[in-house]
Amino acid sequence: MGKRKSRAKPPPKKRMDKLDTVFSCPFCNHGTSIECRIDMKNLIGEASCRICQESFSTTVTALSEPIDIYSEWIDECEKVNNLEDDGA
Repeated sequence: MGKRKSRAKPPPKKRMDKLDTVFSCPFCNHGTSIECRIDMKNLIGEASCRICQESFSTTVTALSEPIDIYSEWIDECEKVNNLEDDGA
């Protein structure tokens, strides 16, 4: 008589890497100087530079992450730069 086959254990679940909360400043180009904070009570996200004191704030949702705030800031900077290039 043979042994019963045992079930194979499922593979361990992979951990999600944590996203960054500090970034490089688009104005002074200083690495890791932008710090993003999310105020879920007031639904406001703020990114500010510790070196040149530039800041950006936007509305957030329950799914927003610090990288989303930083990305919106970069998008706004590019939008303003493109408008200036078109006007000049």
